Amino acid sequence: MSKRFESLQDWLIEILNTSAFNLKPASEDASFRYYYRLQLGKTRFVVMDAPPEHEDCKSFIKVNRILQAGNVNVPIIHNMNLEQGFLLLSDFGTDHYLDKLNQSSVARLYTDAIKTIVAMQTNADTQALRCYDAALLQREMRLFTDWLLDKHLQIALNKDQASALQVLFDMLQANALAQPQAFVHRDFHSRNLMLTQANNPGVIDYQDAVYGPVTYDLVSLLKDCYIKWSQPEINAWLAFYLNERVSCGDRLAIDRAQFQRWFDLMGVQRHLKASGIFARLSQRDGKHDFLKDIPRTLSYILDLKNTYRELSPLIALIEERILPRLEQP
Repeated sequence: MSKRFESLQDWLIEILNTSAFNLKPASEDASFRYYYRLQLGKTRFVVMDAPPEHEDCKSFIKVNRILQAGNVNVPIIHNMNLEQGFLLLSDFGTDHYLDKLNQSSVARLYTDAIKTIVAMQTNADTQALRCYDAALLQREMRLFTDWLLDKHLQIALNKDQASALQVLFDMLQANALAQPQAFVHRDFHSRNLMLTQANNPGVIDYQDAVYGPVTYDLVSLLKDCYIKWSQPEINAWLAFYLNERVSCGDRLAIDRAQFQRWFDLMGVQRHLKASGIFARLSQRDGKHDFLKDIPRTLSYILDLKNTYRELSPLIALIEERILPRLEQP
């Protein structure tokens, strides 16, 4: 038993005034956070262990309060220890969207999720959030070159290739910054949405929220790195989102063709970032299971091959060098 786990148990005994609870691992995500499920009699809680040297609980708490005030279904924080990085949270249960999504359930679940995106964008107070600025957008895209290309696949780009990729990065940055800005969860996908009986879905993992591009969370949901849907389905959900904004009194005039371009290119930025993160999780943290999600993640970029000529250098790189290398044992 580690000293940190002993400290966690001591803290729980102190705040619950009992040691008569059962504590079991719940999940481990793509960060340094770790989660436990605590059973105390008939009551269940989730315990977050977020080492302060790696994770900032203050950000989680800040965004939690913002979303609660906006009527978004996030966990209740029952107790906290910021010095040690421990939080005692309400439990949404074990039903992740990813485990429940199928052709029979997807319309209902995505309707709820899209309504939640609209609620976050229209109700959340964004004044205390940092901006999703050019530096952050570029830093995320460099995860693709630094971790997937360089460290994981050991693919070296020549000067012309590196220059062409930077031109693309700059175009994707401009696309993101040109959009209307709103609350951005930043990881709004099927592994961070919980099926709940009331006010579905339960939303988790929002501590990295920012003020940024209006299409970002929609891309995270509809072009999910862990599950893929057909283009006609995605188009229908995009239309539903735009109609939902209008029904909520949104006066922002959004041209459908312009919105489609914002959405598609925002997806390219996100999927470059995500594929780099998956490679980093393997190379740095020994979490190799995420490698299997890279081909699906990059497939969303390949789907745009006949629509956006400016993506040609990236698509050639993926088709000719990245995917063949990923397929090697």
